[in-house]
Amino acid sequence: MTLLGLLLTLFALGAGALISLQAPINAEAAARLGNPIAASTLSFCVGTVALIAITLLLRQDVNFSALKTMPLYVLLSGGLLGAMYVTANLMLAPRIGVAALIALGIAGQLVAALLLDRYGLFDLVARELSIGRIGGTLMVIAGAVMVRYL
Repeated sequence: MTLLGLLLTLFALGAGALISLQAPINAEAAARLGNPIAASTLSFCVGTVALIAITLLLRQDVNFSALKTMPLYVLLSGGLLGAMYVTANLMLAPRIGVAALIALGIAGQLVAALLLDRYGLFDLVARELSIGRIGGTLMVIAGAVMVRYL
């Protein structure tokens, strides 16, 4: 493995840890606000302000004219899917625990990812299913079930 590969792996692990922190923090916001949608809104508003500040700080060029030709599903679905994910997490974390939430979420992500890869959806390169990919996914599902129920 190259140094870059190692750094990217560590970055991915760190990003995953942040997701584990986000769920209980947003769940606490929901409990204090008395409303999960309000807590999700708070989370996205703070994230939006932070991303605008970072974009301005880094002086990133943005092709806003592309918004005119962007398909509606691309324009809307990323934010809607993120809102659904965050809201589901903050509702589930106090009920099933963060470890079960993350394990089941990863299992769901892997199943969807295999389908996306297999059929090359959204202009991705199609990748064949293999015994290793299917077996690895089944092991993650088994692990998620164990984390949740055992």
